[in-house]
Amino acid sequence: MDYKSAGVDVEAGYKSVELIKRHVKETYTKDVLNDLGSFSGLFSLSAAKDMKEPVLVSGTDGVGTKLKIAFLMDKHDTVGIDCVAMCVNDIVCCGARPLFFLDYIACGKNYPEKIEQIVKGISAGCKESGAALIGGETAEMPGFYPEDEYDLAGFCVGILDKADIIDGKTISDGDILIGVESSGLHSNGYSLVRKVFDISKENISKYYDELGCTLGEELLKPTRIYAKTVLELISKVKIKGISNITGGGFIENIPRMLPEGVCAFINEGTWEIPPIFNLIAGQGNVSKDVMYNTLNMGISLVMAVSKEDADKTLSVLKSLDEKAYIIGEVRKDDSRRIEICYR
Repeated sequence: MDYKSAGVDVEAGYKSVELIKRHVKETYTKDVLNDLGSFSGLFSLSAAKDMKEPVLVSGTDGVGTKLKIAFLMDKHDTVGIDCVAMCVNDIVCCGARPLFFLDYIACGKNYPEKIEQIVKGISAGCKESGAALIGGETAEMPGFYPEDEYDLAGFCVGILDKADIIDGKTISDGDILIGVESSGLHSNGYSLVRKVFDISKENISKYYDELGCTLGEELLKPTRIYAKTVLELISKVKIKGISNITGGGFIENIPRMLPEGVCAFINEGTWEIPPIFNLIAGQGNVSKDVMYNTLNMGISLVMAVSKEDADKTLSVLKSLDEKAYIIGEVRKDDSRRIEICYR
């Protein structure tokens, strides 16, 4: 009896490391102090040298059951982007600049070429966000995961000066809410989506005219990463608060940036809702309340700005190739709730 006969192929692990090396190194910045293969990742905090009171900001997340779509399509080069996006988009909500990223892949069987495709996506996401991929773990766990399946999670760290933290405390009555367009479903609500479409190889291969692609292609679109957009925007405009519309949709996430004494009022119809959301609602007979409490509805980030800064914010976002809309306003209210005016 040896480890391989027990289901763990250490040679496959070595091969995976060799295959992913070039993807990992493509993300390295000048602050990465050691190479892949060390027991830990070393990263210089030179970014803090000009800050009065540097603050480290961390975030961790996974891709969720969107991975089931990747398994069915046998396409694994985009879920890594999702993994990075889910972490990075959270930490930039307070204005932090991403520094480095770590990944965790757990699989039933280590297929080195598949691991390479996953890490290729992680590398792409890291390069898009400006974070260095400085470490990770690939765990082969036979008997725990099916051989053709895996789980994927990540962890990122960013930095900013304490005085520059965006925490929503100055949001007040009359402020404008601006929504930034999403790239689709991103990585939330897939348990509902899979139930609505009764996901199978046959169903994800179906072409929908309104989508302009197959269902599988639509569902596997990677989550858009907004790090560079947010960092550029906050260098030009005073952003009072940012909410990342992930699990819990509008209903849970927008109130998280609000201080006591105000509520958010949203006008449906002020932005374009992508066809996939209408398809889900219609095919699954899903109510609007559930849709807005589960999915992003075509809006990835919601930002609060003063009325005087609204036009400039839209202009800057447009210059950064982001579609953005005025979707509502902040009103005085003791409940810190969100109210959506449906069409």
